[in-house]
Amino acid sequence: MPPVVIFLIVVAVAAVIALAAFFIYRALRPRLKEEKPSEEEILEDEMKRVLQDVADEKTSKEIINYKQDE
Repeated sequence: MPPVVIFLIVVAVAAVIALAAFFIYRALRPRLKEEKPSEEEILEDEMKRVLQDVADEKTSKEIINYKQDE
């Protein structure tokens, strides 16, 4: 086989793989958008992660007193 024919076969196979990947991406894309959490949910999760209750009563009272002093 001449090298040009082999080159065309390789390009055709690559094109078929690229088209298959493109169609799979387009088919899955709407589903990926549905799973994205809203900004409110993200903010709520971050607030829960960062702000934790104080278990120690002494420290809790100090925090309450500090807030009242301001």
